Amino acid sequence: MNLIELEELGLKNIGKIHRNLSYDELIAHELQKGECSLTSSGATTVDTGIFTGRSPKDKYFVDREPSNKYVAWGKVNQKVSEEIFNELLELSRAELSGKELYITDVFTGASAASKRSVRFISEIAWQSHFVKNMFIRPTESDLDVFKADFTVLNACKAVNKKWKEHGLNSEVFVMFDIENNLAIIGGTWYGGEMKKGIFSMMNYWLPLEGKMAMHCSANVGKDGDTALFFGLSGTGKTTLSTDPHRALIGDDEHGWDDHGIFNFEGGCYAKVINLDADNEPEIYGAIKRNALLENVVLNDNGEVDYKNGSKTENTRVSYPIDHIENHTPDLMGGHPNNIIFLSADAFGVLPPVSKLTKEQAMYYFLSGYTAKVAGTERGITEPVATFSSCFGEAFLPLNPTVYAKLLGEKIDQHDVHVYLVNTGWTGGAYGVGKRMSIKDTRACIHAVLDGSIHNSEFRTTKVFGFSVPNSINGVDSKVLFPREAWADEWEYEKARDKLAQMFIDNFHKYETASHEFDYSAAGPKLEA
Repeated sequence: MNLIELEELGLKNIGKIHRNLSYDELIAHELQKGECSLTSSGATTVDTGIFTGRSPKDKYFVDREPSNKYVAWGKVNQKVSEEIFNELLELSRAELSGKELYITDVFTGASAASKRSVRFISEIAWQSHFVKNMFIRPTESDLDVFKADFTVLNACKAVNKKWKEHGLNSEVFVMFDIENNLAIIGGTWYGGEMKKGIFSMMNYWLPLEGKMAMHCSANVGKDGDTALFFGLSGTGKTTLSTDPHRALIGDDEHGWDDHGIFNFEGGCYAKVINLDADNEPEIYGAIKRNALLENVVLNDNGEVDYKNGSKTENTRVSYPIDHIENHTPDLMGGHPNNIIFLSADAFGVLPPVSKLTKEQAMYYFLSGYTAKVAGTERGITEPVATFSSCFGEAFLPLNPTVYAKLLGEKIDQHDVHVYLVNTGWTGGAYGVGKRMSIKDTRACIHAVLDGSIHNSEFRTTKVFGFSVPNSINGVDSKVLFPREAWADEWEYEKARDKLAQMFIDNFHKYETASHEFDYSAAGPKLEA
């Protein structure tokens, strides 16, 4: 990249340009500038400032034709006028002008038929490191002819002091101009805004080409059988897909085109709060030179205290995917044999594993359910249901039904089996029952992936209509059927009906005459 290209972006009086630095060069810059500290494992660690997570209420799309006809406007996808965007673009340009800049060129999407070229521009070395970790790193020959399809100006030090006058949420702004293939970031240093921003764009571009974009992890077995794992934070998506017996395709974002499954990224972004070397050895071992930790606490010897969440519970690490020994070199897999939806049900109602019909798969995909335990520090033990369309509502520019329809078509086309796995509670709700053991969950996952689950007879449950296997090798049969795992059958039925009503209430937003498929027909049914 040369000065002319930067000037075309509106940047002026450019200082020194650091274009596509090596890891060693980036780490040297980070340490020299005092941006990062070195840990005993060789990884670097950074504090991301007051923002230790994304700012979803500060995310906007420019209200411009023709994209405004496709975007599902609302709380997730907020409108911003061209005038306000252009004003903040000038603010971003002013922040980056006259500065020493880091330019990072990467790809998103491992499939040649679906990939995009993305250029990130920042004045912070560690943000360039983060991008290098998280996206697909071009070869030297790729860089010689690199032309950006999309550009991100990360002016994190720029603050919008006129946010009230603009009618925005805060001084932070994360904005996307789809027609001009440009994004601007200001007011927040958090690296995840760059990662999830490009994910949002892939969720816009690909479905309009008839391709699926998914918030899921993926792996492949020795016989070439691909599996997808959908799930919200805390459901085990990263842990369960990182399996020593299966090659990891990726842990978070994938596409599905005519050639099969492909990773959007070239790295992993794992939570590390309470990380344990025995329970998650692959992730623990990946935290070495070139890995970048966020907001962790170090002792005087540079050792990380993974149990310490004093800065945030959302402590993270990014690392290139080749830090996981057993991964697919091309970041791709065939069309999936199995899809697994992971839900941590704190109500203790869902079975540990259920086989879904295609219609049920579309319903529970659109529901995107998990449950979290409310603030126990205040003595509240009642679980809180969370519904996030397609297990990633915050990153969906289009109507969620677009993604559900695509999923249904691909399930039919490739004869895919779909399962719902509960990684939450059994024998009662949170506070009464116990968390599903990782041993039982892994046994259910293995039965799905090796096909042995098909050897069992299945029983259909009341209300939810789940098809549940009578037996899974290594799992107590009482655990398979929650009604039998609860001490009080009446209490179970009360909890079951309460959760069913939550699903029904949440799903009313999809019950419109414009849909080709009556999604709600596949959901739970309560007797009048």
